[in-house]
Amino acid sequence: MEETQKFELEAILEELAGYRGRHTELITVYVPSGATLTQTTKQLENEKGTATNIKSTGTRKSVITALDRAARKLKEIGKTPENGLALFSGTVTLEDGTEKSEVWVIEPPKKLRVKIYRCDQAFVLDPLQEMLETDEVYGLMIIERSEATIGVLDGKHIKVLQHLTSGVPGKTKAGGQSAQRFARIRETMAKEFFKRVAEHMKKHFWDNKKLKGILIGGPIPTKEDFLVQAGLVTALKDKVIGVRDLGGTEMHGLQELVERSQDLLAEQEITKQKVILDEFFEKLAKEPDKVSYGLLEVEDRLNKGAVEKLIISRTLSREQIKKLEKLAGQTSTQIFLVTDETSQGVQFDNLGGAGGLLRFMVVD
Repeated sequence: MEETQKFELEAILEELAGYRGRHTELITVYVPSGATLTQTTKQLENEKGTATNIKSTGTRKSVITALDRAARKLKEIGKTPENGLALFSGTVTLEDGTEKSEVWVIEPPKKLRVKIYRCDQAFVLDPLQEMLETDEVYGLMIIERSEATIGVLDGKHIKVLQHLTSGVPGKTKAGGQSAQRFARIRETMAKEFFKRVAEHMKKHFWDNKKLKGILIGGPIPTKEDFLVQAGLVTALKDKVIGVRDLGGTEMHGLQELVERSQDLLAEQEITKQKVILDEFFEKLAKEPDKVSYGLLEVEDRLNKGAVEKLIISRTLSREQIKKLEKLAGQTSTQIFLVTDETSQGVQFDNLGGAGGLLRFMVVD
């Protein structure tokens, strides 16, 4: 799914999720890929007859109107799109208390496998929301003797799932037998900590069907000791695809782990983001006349047809993003949506959250 498709689907689902009917009068229809619209249209026509039995006059009128508009819309469309169709119809209450009767039709970016007809107080959105979920995720774990952080890379998003501390004391300055005894105690405590971390990794990752691999980071030899001593279950140990030398835990450590694993994540969204931002910042340093940044300047360059690649931060408002996308669409400009969940993303945000790699230099 293209980034722009994801953004547009996110926007419409967010809108639909905010609507509520006064009663069970919002119509949801999902037509799976390969099915005909004729059968669904007949079902909606039949439902209008059933709706005449609703006791509440207001609810009865709203349901019949929603069904009628939905059926007419399906007749207008005529043929099921390749990936199926989702339709939402009803009288919704807006934030200011006013009401409007509306029909929304969505051609999903992936093939619909479910057939749904539902009349409820809210629209059924789960099948479309599932399409926005990343197909593959990576487990992340940073281990030191004193602490550990378990996280996940989901598309472009790095999340901290749990931070643990060990309670293992630092090295003693004492010598002789006391030092040896103290070292044995520290080793025992470290092994127990490793086992505790492994149990928490199992809790977070064991049932994740989308887990493609696990990346582990930490100082030498702690991470290697962990893999040997922790008793990590074989199914998860086999998922370890990379071990990286680094220091630091929590979010900063997870970000560094991902950055140092780019060779293993070449096809992932976060790596693609890094590639386009690398290109942007390199051009900014070496050929600043071929780069534009900041909302006003980027809009100007788009209007002049000068932007070859448009980069937009998701921190901008939906209205700002839609405006830039519309301008980009007029000149076949490539669009890249990025997040602020990496150091590069933050740096890009500080430049205004909008940037362009130019086809040609623009003289003001």
